[in-house]
Amino acid sequence: MSKEFLLVDGYNMIHAWQELKELVDVSLESARQKLLDMLSNYKGSQKMNIIVVFDAYLVKGNVGSVFQYHNISVVYTKEAETADHFIERTVNRLPRHYKVSVATSDGLEQIIILGEGAQRITAQGLRQRVLAEQKEIRKKYIENRPPKNNLLADNIDKDALDWIEALRRQK
Repeated sequence: MSKEFLLVDGYNMIHAWQELKELVDVSLESARQKLLDMLSNYKGSQKMNIIVVFDAYLVKGNVGSVFQYHNISVVYTKEAETADHFIERTVNRLPRHYKVSVATSDGLEQIIILGEGAQRITAQGLRQRVLAEQKEIRKKYIENRPPKNNLLADNIDKDALDWIEALRRQK
């Protein structure tokens, strides 16, 4: 297990990232899904544990939930527990030798987690990191993808190619 954690206040990111904020008008679930997909892709190149926390404190009788979404952990808080409270408690409980970063746009929360020994990442700072990683992934894909015209002649050895060419000429 990695000794580095990134805790993300999910709804903070949704309301701070323009592309997610626009999705909220259509569907909050779509915005959550896109955030999780973006962070899962980001995690693919990072050596850290990513935990995305969503407030569910207003849901009566909610006991909270934790589940894996691809390669990241997702938490829905229990009734009467905010994402901020969950994040603060988690930062406080992680061993001090772990590197912990918290992504939130909440200024007060940033001050509190700094006091707990965690590093802060602004919502826009995390967005820039995620978008830069997406760009790097695309670049690597384009550089390493097969040629547009995937021809048989490009993928067989010279002897086989000569034999096929001889057959073709016999017609």
